[in-house]
Amino acid sequence: MKNTFTAVTKLDGDWWIGWIEEIPGVNCQEKTREALLVSLRTTLIEAIELNRQDAILAATPDFTEELVTI
Repeated sequence: MKNTFTAVTKLDGDWWIGWIEEIPGVNCQEKTREALLVSLRTTLIEAIELNRQDAILAATPDFTEELVTI
């Protein structure tokens, strides 16, 4: 399953800075726009995985998983 997220980016002095609109806390800075997009993608993947692990640990031992589509 692929999901699409929105990267908000801008050049701030010598640095490119950016955020993922839909996920608070996913933000990065890099020297190039291309490097920024790679960092944002990597950070987003890590954040989603950490959130997934936290949710499962909080719900253990008796939980179910349901897909929610918006």
